[in-house]
Amino acid sequence: MPHTQRQRVGSRGQHTSLLLPLLSLLLLLFLFHAPNPSQAAIHIPSNFKKPPVITTQPESVTVFSVEDLVMSCEASGNPPPIFRWTKDGGEFDPGNDPELKVSERSGSFAFFTVSSTMDPLKQYQGKYTCYAANELGTAVSNEAILNTDLPPTLQKEKTVTKKAEEGESMVLKCNPPPSSMEPIIHWMDWTLHHIQLSERVMAGKDGNLYFAHLTPEDNRNDYTCNVQYLATRTILTKEPISLIVTPSNSVVRNRRPQMMRPTGTHSTYHALRGQSLELECIVQGLPSPSVSWLRKDGQLSQSRTVIEFFNRRLRFSNISESDGGEYQCTANNTQGKVTHTYTVSVEAAPYWTKEPVSQLYAPGETVRLDCQADGIPSPTISWSINGSPLSATDPDPRRTLTASGSLILMDVGFGDTAIYQCRASNKHGTILANTNVYVIELPPQILSEDGLTYTVTEGQKALLDCDTFGSPKPKITWERESMPSLLADPRVNPFTNGTLQISNVTQDDKGIYTCTIQHTNLSVSAELEVLNRTVILSPPQALKVEPGKSAIFTCLALVDPKLTPPLIQWRRSGQKLFQSFSEDKYTFEGPDLIVANVQTEDEGVYTCEVITTVDMAEASGSITLVDRPDPPTFLQLSDPKHRAVTLSWTPGDDKNSPVLEYVVEFEDQGSKKKVWEELKRIDGNRERASLSLQPYMSYRFQVIAINDVGKSDPSKPSELHNTPAEAPDNNPEDVRSESTDPDTLVITWEPMDKRSFNGPGFQYRVLWRRVLGSGPTWHTIHTNTPPYIVTDIGSFSAFEIKVQAVNQKGEGPEPDPVIGHSGEDVPLEAPMNVGVELMNSTTIKVTWEAIDKETVRGQLLGYKIHLTRFGSRVHHRGRRAREPETKLVVETGPNEEKRVIGDLRPYSHYALTATVFNSKGEGPPCEARSFDTEEGAPAPPTSLRLDSPGETEMTLHWTPPAQPNGVLKGYLVQYQQIVESDDSPMQVAAIDDPTLYYHTLKGLDPDSRYRFYLRGRTAAGQGEPIIKEGATTLDRGPPSNITVSPGEKLVNVSWPTKERHRNVVFQISYLNKNGGGKWKQSEKVNSSQAFYQLRDLAPASQYRLRFTSSDTIFWETNIRTKGTVMEVKAGFATQGWFIGLVSAIVLLLLLLLILCFIKRSKGGKYSVKDKEEGPMDSEARPMKDETFGEYSDNEEKRTASQPSLCEDSKLCSEDNLDYNVSSATMLGMDESCPVIKYSQPSEGPEQLRGHPDRSPFNPTAISPTNNGQPNSVAILD
Repeated sequence: MPHTQRQRVGSRGQHTSLLLPLLSLLLLLFLFHAPNPSQAAIHIPSNFKKPPVITTQPESVTVFSVEDLVMSCEASGNPPPIFRWTKDGGEFDPGNDPELKVSERSGSFAFFTVSSTMDPLKQYQGKYTCYAANELGTAVSNEAILNTDLPPTLQKEKTVTKKAEEGESMVLKCNPPPSSMEPIIHWMDWTLHHIQLSERVMAGKDGNLYFAHLTPEDNRNDYTCNVQYLATRTILTKEPISLIVTPSNSVVRNRRPQMMRPTGTHSTYHALRGQSLELECIVQGLPSPSVSWLRKDGQLSQSRTVIEFFNRRLRFSNISESDGGEYQCTANNTQGKVTHTYTVSVEAAPYWTKEPVSQLYAPGETVRLDCQADGIPSPTISWSINGSPLSATDPDPRRTLTASGSLILMDVGFGDTAIYQCRASNKHGTILANTNVYVIELPPQILSEDGLTYTVTEGQKALLDCDTFGSPKPKITWERESMPSLLADPRVNPFTNGTLQISNVTQDDKGIYTCTIQHTNLSVSAELEVLNRTVILSPPQALKVEPGKSAIFTCLALVDPKLTPPLIQWRRSGQKLFQSFSEDKYTFEGPDLIVANVQTEDEGVYTCEVITTVDMAEASGSITLVDRPDPPTFLQLSDPKHRAVTLSWTPGDDKNSPVLEYVVEFEDQGSKKKVWEELKRIDGNRERASLSLQPYMSYRFQVIAINDVGKSDPSKPSELHNTPAEAPDNNPEDVRSESTDPDTLVITWEPMDKRSFNGPGFQYRVLWRRVLGSGPTWHTIHTNTPPYIVTDIGSFSAFEIKVQAVNQKGEGPEPDPVIGHSGEDVPLEAPMNVGVELMNSTTIKVTWEAIDKETVRGQLLGYKIHLTRFGSRVHHRGRRAREPETKLVVETGPNEEKRVIGDLRPYSHYALTATVFNSKGEGPPCEARSFDTEEGAPAPPTSLRLDSPGETEMTLHWTPPAQPNGVLKGYLVQYQQIVESDDSPMQVAAIDDPTLYYHTLKGLDPDSRYRFYLRGRTAAGQGEPIIKEGATTLDRGPPSNITVSPGEKLVNVSWPTKERHRNVVFQISYLNKNGGGKWKQSEKVNSSQAFYQLRDLAPASQYRLRFTSSDTIFWETNIRTKGTVMEVKAGFATQGWFIGLVSAIVLLLLLLLILCFIKRSKGGKYSVKDKEEGPMDSEARPMKDETFGEYSDNEEKRTASQPSLCEDSKLCSEDNLDYNVSSATMLGMDESCPVIKYSQPSEGPEQLRGHPDRSPFNPTAISPTNNGQPNSVAILD
């Protein structure tokens, strides 16, 4: 049902006091029409009369103890109703029964027993009905049945011991005590743990424990049946049953399935509509049978049926008439199957299809009370007035009963006000409905508030309220602004109670709607607001997840912007999910649900609910646990043929991921390396394969299943299968000659796989003969491995060769011969008539005549042209003598007789020879041919450097070309300005002196960059240029905008630099104004550095800096280096009294140390252990950290009668004798009194003032005397 949001935006104001009785009557209308709680509430005076209404029905009860006998009934009405009871149709007054006690309050009546025993209560068994009456009528309750029963008890039992062989079936009986209550059975062991149920072990509805077959693990003596009764809150524990399973003396034989419960092949069940029904199939067999269910005359209901308990039980919940039919369970195992058929018939107790409605009526109206019920068998309808049957009242011609069961009252008057009961009955029960008919006159009134706003989303159903009252019932009309014919729209439907329903709302439906009572001026308005519906854009998907991994569902939704952010609620199989912080099972991250560590219990349907204040959208996904499939089982070989066999198998569990294919593998038992090899791949929907096999092999097969998750483990291997020996099917491949040495023929081939031998005694038959017409006879030998070498047969002779496979069963097919040659030798002759033709300065054409192939003595591969360059033709400066020889080899094809060779060096001396070559090598060279290449254009100069002597001049410095390729005639300089358009004119300067290696260009623009080209020239022309870009250097003065940054002993000086400016050298002079010294000068500084650091300055000093260039000061400034000045001020340490005090303390210390050494010399050593273990008195306990205190580390004991001065004065403490870490130096250490040197700190009095704990009264303070020289006291042993 769609959610409708209503906002109160106004009210209709107050009603007059004259309407109070009328408004009181409105409550009756609410009671009659079962109003929605959201309707407006009106104050009703407490003294207004109301007909009785049963609010709490008496309930049926089974009495097991005296406390259970309680029968109660509650009703409302004004005046308060009076209660009475009937038992089995007769009047029953519990107040007059001495065994019963009555509890009666306003609106309620109850009675209960005061008996202390159960025996008297049996007389109260029966059917009870409660009547509640006042002056407006009598309401009747439903029938309540009271039964009595005794609580179930256990009888004395004998100990039961069952004994059976392994593999047999077994039933352990529970036999719960008889009772009217349905028991719940729990099979447990002595530790109160449930017996593990499975396909093999199952608990039946009868309470017995069934074993499909026994295993040694079932051997135990504590099978205990616990019977639970919920009504009496009782659990009865039966005597434990011992089960002894004896091992079988032979192999346990498999058995086909048989029904254990129910027995036979057919059962019939009767059920009532709305109840639950369970059908079960418990079977025996070995291996444990699997059970499946089907409906023979239709499909199983997805919403009302559940298959559970390892498919052994089919449960119907809220069964309906459509579930009646035939159902079949089938149990299967490898030995066969068995079936059982259930016929389910569904009948129904009466249920309402149309109940009569309580109403207000005006005098003279015709009342029609429709009462229709259904059931199997069809119920009968009867009417009563105020609890009395209609047939027992006086006949009234105004009352009519229709064939359908409706009661019609014509021309009603005030005396017809009553409560009418409609009763529907069949053999399964009775239902009753009370209907109030109230005859009264009331003016019309609208109850619904004015100005309500109803908010819905597109596609929903809008319900606009217009609740009215009056007698006769007011008639209303609905209108909408700018739409006169509202009811012409088929989506608009007005209800009889005044509500206007608009189905499948669109944006066009928003606006103001008005409800008006006809023939009055009473009306209310309502506004309909239509928002965009909530849409899930990215719903959860159906996920297949491997165990232990995480699943992520995404639920992205689009919500109308006028709504607040939605609530996303996740459910699994209908149950709400909550984030689990402890286990991290469910994590919510925005629109995502993350399910961690997915296991079997996480499978199911996951639903995302996007909930707003007006609507909800939902979408579902699922988790299916997938894994590698189980391996196939029961491999069987059948239908053996010449070279084939059929392999079949039983598929394993696919783990919710269908098998894509099966891989059949084999293992060759005759092979030394027993490895499994793939033989064939089969589609996943097949369970057998025809396998092609090789002769003379011993096979064992296994099968692997593959799904989307991965491969299964291999199945158990099949039995052995051997194939007979046969002649070879084929011959070796790639038969060829690989002769390398002259006068030999090497015949080789690819060895055949051992599986192609096809039989024992396998060999290769090698045949060869010369290629001479039909040729001589074939030469034949047998060998086991390639190659085979034939000698003394000449060089590069042609032979026909072939190789045939043979074994003890015969020969392979006749092979086709191939041509091979004996080994080659190097050629005998050189190419003839070799010629050289110059084509230009870098290219020649070489020609020759074809060689006589008889002289090649092998396969002619081509010709090789050898070129040797001896250097340039220029002899000046010894260049030719310094140039190394360079060689070039050019190979040609066997059919070429000329070749054009390029990329030679111009103006060079060359020599050329030619040879013939085959795979063995080259023959002799021809006679050398010498030639000179012509002069060519030079290569670019080796380097080019730019130097600017002035703002308008540029000097080019270069080195000559590394390869002049002739006689240099000079150079050519070209240059042009670099501009964006790249069309500046090119200027040229020719240099005719080849020995000149620089040139200055003048008249350049100082504000422009230039591109310079430099080329060499020979008689053959200009060479390629070397290119350089640059600009002239500008003159400038010393640096400006100088920045100084002083430190403690240095100052950093920096200044900006500009490109292309000429460097200026300057120096920095500096004067310490505090010390009154002389001017000092820095080293020379280059203006291009941009930074300089002036070092070795005094801290906290004033300096004057001057910057000079060419003896001219161009900038000066004052600076102050960082640091602080230590000022010595007179203090108390320089006073005479303080010096005297310190001297006295030093003398006292010296005296105490002397006494300590005297005591030690007398044997007064002591142990620190005695001191620590003894109690410390208040005088020996140190008061502050700065007081002396430490014991000796000596391990010798001392007595309490020999106190030590060192102990009492604590002068032997290392901590107290070390006044300052930086200045106190340890000279020696004895066991009790160390040798210590006291030295004065070097920082002076200011340093001492930094320690407030050092005072004239503190022995650690030392007076700074003797001009900084340390005062020291040496105490020697």
